[in-house]
Order: sequence, then structure tokens, then C-alpha cells
Amino acid sequence: MKPINLCIAEELGVREQQVAAAISLLDGGATVPFVARYRKESTGALDDAQLRTLEERLRYLRELDERRAVILDSISQQGKLDAALEHAIEAADSKARLEDLYLPYRPKRRTKAQIAREAGLEPLAEALLARPDQSPEQVAGRFVEPSKGVIDYGLAIKLLGEDKKRAVRSMPARRRNCRHASA
Repeated sequence: MKPINLCIAEELGVREQQVAAAISLLDGGATVPFVARYRKESTGALDDAQLRTLEERLRYLRELDERRAVILDSISQQGKLDAALEHAIEAADSKARLEDLYLPYRPKRRTKAQIAREAGLEPLAEALLARPDQSPEQVAGRFVEPSKGVIDYGLAIKLLGEDKKRAVRSMPARRRNCRHASA
């Protein structure tokens, strides 16, 4: 991977020293108009448009490098980083390409429904959906299992999330209103 200064210099068609001087000034807090007007001698007379392009590319390439480091760390922690993948990630020249490489290794988000299934609560959801006239608390009591993280029937119902909401919505209106009034 080429240094950022060199990449930007090649893109703009200027010397690397000009880019390094401009980056130094911008990192020091100077604005593009200030550098273009008052620091022409240190940047080798880069104009306003070139400095704006330089600033945008600098921000993009730094973000790309930060994201690359995060992705390499994530894949490495999973134990799935090999030399070929590392080389491909290092060679990626755009955020889109980087994200495409990372997609198969990106950790999946766990929803409440997935957590409930892992805790063995899928039969509870099916029972509530099949027979909405049952008391959810009584049915959920059979699924309390501290070894799986379900310490009481309230937690079992809470973990069901959307599945429970669908069961409650499908209850007859009279039963549904009573349920909410007592809750």
C-alpha cells in the first residue's frame, strides 16, 4: 500500500512535497482558503480547487485506513485471517471494495427472536400462536430454565419479542383487552 501523500500526489499530478506541506498545514488547523491565499510558497502554489480535492481525498483515505484496521482486527479476532485475505484487504482502494471483502466475515446481529430460539423458547411462541386463548404466563412457566438464561416466565415472554406481539394481536379482542388491563 502506497503512503497517502504519494497517492494524493499522483492523483493531483503534483509533487509529494507539495502534498506533504499542504497536509501539514491542514492538520495544523489551517483552512483551505487560508492555505491557498497565504501559504502558496510552502505548498508550491497549489490552487484552491487542488487543495479542496486534496482535503477530500485525505479525509477519504484516512477513513479508509481506519476502516481497514478495524476490519483486519475483527477478522483476526475471529481467527479467519489468512495471508491472501490480508493482502486483498490491504490492496483495497475503495470503501465499497473493503466492505465487499468484509461482508462474509461481518458478525451477524442477534435479534431477540434469535436469542429466544437459542434459549429454547420457539415452542413457547408456537404454542401461543396456535392457541391464543391460553394464558401466556402459565404457558411460559413450563419454559423456565436457568441454565439457558431464562430465570422466570416474564423473561421468557420478553425474549419472545415479536413472536409474542403477534400472538397477542391474534387473540380475540375481549381477551386482548383483559390481558393489557391486568398488565
